[in-house]
Amino acid sequence: MQFHHLVPKTFKGRDGINIHKVCHQKIHATFSERELLNYYHTVERIIEHEEMSKFIKWVSKKHVDFYDKNDDTKHRHGKRRN
Repeated sequence: MQFHHLVPKTFKGRDGINIHKVCHQKIHATFSERELLNYYHTVERIIEHEEMSKFIKWVSKKHVDFYDKNDDTKHRHGKRRN
């Protein structure tokens, strides 16, 4: 789990939610910090976005231990752990 600031820390946001790492990455890949500040600063607004809605539907079918291919435990500084 990771803490997602609903209003980015850059803009002095403090409130947030704990979400899965993959979901956190998707939010920041989809929205700029300015978009998060100006509109997507609630869970409801993030969910209403078409791309996020499709992602949530897809990821909800994955096992709770699902991680993306770039999980930090597998990769460090661009080198694969053996």
